[in-house]
Amino acid sequence: MRERPIGVFDSGLGGLTVLHAMVDLLPAEDLLYLGDTARYPYGERDLADLQRISLAVAEELVDRGIKLLVVACNSATAAALPELREALDVPVVGVVDPGVRAAAATSRTRRAVVIGTRATVASGVYEDAADRLDLGLVVRTVPCPGLVELVEEGRTSGPEVTAIVRDRLAPLLSARIDTLVLGCTHFPMLARPISEVVGRDVTLVSSADETAFEVRDLLERLGWLREEEEAAGGRRHYLTTGDPDTFAALGERFLGAPLGSVERVTLAALEPRTPVDPTRRRGSRRAGRRQAEESRWSSAAT
Repeated sequence: MRERPIGVFDSGLGGLTVLHAMVDLLPAEDLLYLGDTARYPYGERDLADLQRISLAVAEELVDRGIKLLVVACNSATAAALPELREALDVPVVGVVDPGVRAAAATSRTRRAVVIGTRATVASGVYEDAADRLDLGLVVRTVPCPGLVELVEEGRTSGPEVTAIVRDRLAPLLSARIDTLVLGCTHFPMLARPISEVVGRDVTLVSSADETAFEVRDLLERLGWLREEEEAAGGRRHYLTTGDPDTFAALGERFLGAPLGSVERVTLAALEPRTPVDPTRRRGSRRAGRRQAEESRWSSAAT
């Protein structure tokens, strides 16, 4: 199990921010990334659609032999994390809880604003996580439609981009905040114009680094962590449901290094093996769920 790759997926390029943090922290690990650019943005889709897509994409990665799945998308985490954990035969890590923990460690006022897609904000997942983790953090969420599209188009700076960011963040400009959570993995690529709009006194928080730490800690507990002396260096392989050349060009720009060959995958049917119940409603997860999952995977490893 230790030698298998870690799977990472997002609606497009945004999850590369999480992958980059994992490369820095876990250089010996092989990483398999799938950007579902054919169906971005996830943040404009409804709950049932997001669950269906997330399960189909996740099953593609599981079929390729991953040992752990990282849902590097806030909208997919909000819509489908419990379903993925129940359906898949590998541990699954999302990006919302790490973002809340990072914000709680940063905010001096114990209050943070989260900007995200419509789907993430409508789900209430950040408020639920803040209550469940009980870190003394109060969160407010604000939808910022259109920003994901800027990143996917490769537009992350310039006067026009700053003007769009300013318009989306207008509800925050009169608020007294010290911490702004980038509740979409695409948004760190817009950190410069966002910081310009909200000012230097506001700390921008991304879940990427905290997610990488959570992955490392989980792999250590399961005995699946590859040490640097075990490998000459982890390999990266990239998949996309969109145009491979476009993905490679934009990915190289954001990561600052060539991606190499990008493989195109087709998920035309998008019918996961595990059926989705669109009428299912869920509240906060049980407090002991994480411990139960770790016990399950530890037992499977022995």
